[in-house]
Amino acid sequence: MKISHPDKIFYPADGLSKGDVAEHYRTVAPAMLPHLRGRPLTLRRYPDGIEAEGWFQKHPGEHFPSWLHTERVPRRGGGTDEYVVCDDEESLLYLADQGTVEFHVWLSTVDAPGKPDLLVLDLDPPDGTDVADLRTAARRIRDHYAEAGLTACLQATGGRGFHVVAPLDATATTDVVLELSRALADRVAAADPDRLTTAQRKDQRGDRVFVDANRNGYAQTFVAPYSLRARPGAASATPLDWTELGKAEPNGWGPDKLRRRLARKEDPWRGMGKDAGSAEKALEKLG
Repeated sequence: MKISHPDKIFYPADGLSKGDVAEHYRTVAPAMLPHLRGRPLTLRRYPDGIEAEGWFQKHPGEHFPSWLHTERVPRRGGGTDEYVVCDDEESLLYLADQGTVEFHVWLSTVDAPGKPDLLVLDLDPPDGTDVADLRTAARRIRDHYAEAGLTACLQATGGRGFHVVAPLDATATTDVVLELSRALADRVAAADPDRLTTAQRKDQRGDRVFVDANRNGYAQTFVAPYSLRARPGAASATPLDWTELGKAEPNGWGPDKLRRRLARKEDPWRGMGKDAGSAEKALEKLG
């Protein structure tokens, strides 16, 4: 895949070009593609770099080639929408060549869009939050998942917080998974109400970390593992082992550091599906 205008600067503060972005995706492809395959994508495109105009794109552009995998997915309320599905390195690099900086994925696949195989709680901190508080909150979520019979997987978002993800067996509907995620978020926040909240309105959160369950709704997304973020520093969303959390920063893995990491370490989320749990049984355990 030949990249057009590879010298165009995409991250001015970091001196990173469009070619550097493409090289990032070439490097992470073996680890990233298993987390993209079969899932509807939302693309965050910045064809002139992250300091220029960007947008979220849910549906294929008219100029996208016919060979690029797309699927029609049922829309709530009737009808269908078409989404890009990225199954291979050529597709990943083509989308990078179109100025895609961030890749966001559904929590379900195109084969069963109404039966999520992932659940995610997102820790969204206000400015000035101590990273130690985020780490404590992530561990608290992990413990509540365990009480519900779910396995917790950790991701530094590349932005300001952490994701705690649980693999599911894709037998429950989106509505059940959303109910479960909200129940878990409420329990986590209730255990530390001075630091955590599930308040939807920002003006009701104060200086507390928002435990966000909203990404579990139908057609909602979260940032894909190993996706760059459109922020200075060019950090990536990075799956972590829980033993790494004590020193982890949400935005601690830029392209060079991530490349070294992948050269010496397997993806911590590799094979996470073998630990898939039941959302319905988890709800029963929560009472």
